[in-house]
Amino acid sequence: MSILPSIKFADLSPTKNVFVSALGFALSINSPSAPFGDELRRSAQEQVEYMLRADADTSLVIKDDEVKSVLKTGLFRTCSSFERELSSLLLEPDLASQANEDKILRTLSDLEWICSLLPKMNLMKDFVSNWIEISGNILKVIEDEKLNSLMWGLKVKLIEMTNKALEAVGYGTVILPAPYRLSLLKFWLPYIRKMKPLLDSKCIAETDFRYKMDEELCMNIEGAIVSMVLALPSNDQAGILAEWMKAEEIQYPDLTDAFELWCYRTKSAKRRLIEGFDGACSDNSDDGTISF
Repeated sequence: MSILPSIKFADLSPTKNVFVSALGFALSINSPSAPFGDELRRSAQEQVEYMLRADADTSLVIKDDEVKSVLKTGLFRTCSSFERELSSLLLEPDLASQANEDKILRTLSDLEWICSLLPKMNLMKDFVSNWIEISGNILKVIEDEKLNSLMWGLKVKLIEMTNKALEAVGYGTVILPAPYRLSLLKFWLPYIRKMKPLLDSKCIAETDFRYKMDEELCMNIEGAIVSMVLALPSNDQAGILAEWMKAEEIQYPDLTDAFELWCYRTKSAKRRLIEGFDGACSDNSDDGTISF
């Protein structure tokens, strides 16, 4: 209530105009020209972060539909750019070129920055939906045999970005229908399960290998996946858990808690069904029919 008078009389249009302009440059929507493109973009990102942190009016401006539209446009363009750059990667004559990986990582870094803004505007669902939509193409490229021993930094960054989607869905920030949640798990659970021991083994075998999933990332992913599995319909849970138990690597992510709870729920449901059926049978009517 204390801020209502300032809302009533303050003109927020100057703040909105500055914020929208800065956001447009930060997202490259305004296409800043060389040689100041990257420098101006980074400066605009810093300005956006400062306004969100220090300007009280900005907390009101970010609720505006036009501001949200600018951010959604930037998200869509960045996702499309990332998917396009990744898809063209396999066509490059020199896959081992660091420049190729750096270019894609820069786009992923922009996407990561956008993800830091989305929760403030209740738009995280847009990122998760886009990420699920392009996941098939991402994995098709990154799991190509040509990249088996290349681009470890990109592979780890993809897991970090996927963690943002898993956490958002797993902990209820983003609500999606069960088929979409199942798709997210089926896309990324096998990949994460495969990459974790591979990265660990390379860290042990190669002292200068610096790419790995740190402990906090591992815990966040495991917790989110367990939460997502438990929120699925029982049959979908059974499918995920069956694939997990059949896999060679079952230590990570550890779905033991999810499996035990699924077993308990299944037994309880079966027991309730039997008890209900027995109770119905005991209420037989005089003509021999069962009354439910």
